[in-house]
Amino acid sequence: MQLILQLVLDGIVHGCALGLIAMTFSYIYVTTGIFHVAHAGILTLGGYLAWYFTGVGVPFPVAVAIAVAGSAAVGVLIQKGVYEPLMKRRSTPLVQLIASIGIVAVIQNLLAIVFSPNVLQFEMLPWRKSSLHLGSLDISYPQLLTVIVSLVAALGLLLFSSRTALGRRARAVASNRSFAEIARLRPYDVYVYVVAIGAGLVAIPGIFLGVDQALQPYSSLGLLLTAVIAMIAGGVGSLPGAFLVALVLGVLQNLVLAMVPGRWSQALTFAIFITFILMRPTGLFRIRMQRAS
Repeated sequence: MQLILQLVLDGIVHGCALGLIAMTFSYIYVTTGIFHVAHAGILTLGGYLAWYFTGVGVPFPVAVAIAVAGSAAVGVLIQKGVYEPLMKRRSTPLVQLIASIGIVAVIQNLLAIVFSPNVLQFEMLPWRKSSLHLGSLDISYPQLLTVIVSLVAALGLLLFSSRTALGRRARAVASNRSFAEIARLRPYDVYVYVVAIGAGLVAIPGIFLGVDQALQPYSSLGLLLTAVIAMIAGGVGSLPGAFLVALVLGVLQNLVLAMVPGRWSQALTFAIFITFILMRPTGLFRIRMQRAS
């Protein structure tokens, strides 16, 4: 029983990180209409930026802020330098997807060249191996921070989307791009803001998962794939739905470890996803935003 409870706790940690990835991916997708696979590269980039600046003596909170800002800046470059020209040329979604896949390949390989493809750890942080004891359960400080920061960031994104003028403007652009252009909502400017916000926030799980586990340039695509499953199963456009389903998937993937070898956990996730989509193709929650068209 103790093992099951520990697996559930670890799954909640993993699910919170997945939830923020799923929410930010969904936010970008429903607003821009682009299947932003390059999100996986930015997820990895955030961790490496924090690792580098922490390693040269920058205090960890400052390094996290720099990594978030740097990731947001890369998101802006991707939107302005790649996606926006393709949009203005009326390129097909397939062309945009191929461009996004190319971007993630470039980011991952650049990180491997600069930092080496080997596994890197935040050895400069002595507290990363410390744990908080909750009765018979243990949660490490990086895991605790992952949960807290992911929940705060997710709540912040929800409030931004529903309570701010820019958030409501993004929702209007997502609902009808043509009307947004007529109404002079400047959708291309909105896309820049949305991609920057999504890129900055997705750096957070990249950083704290890296602190808790390790960094490796090519490990983020699996996380993104699971996050996309959560987005679809939660209802495309429902940010809370994406987070909640990702949380459930995180727990399920961990619980599977008590029954089958770890290499089968993702296979079971996909099996559950296929079954769910056959039963409820519109997703679990009512759609809150319409995908850009």
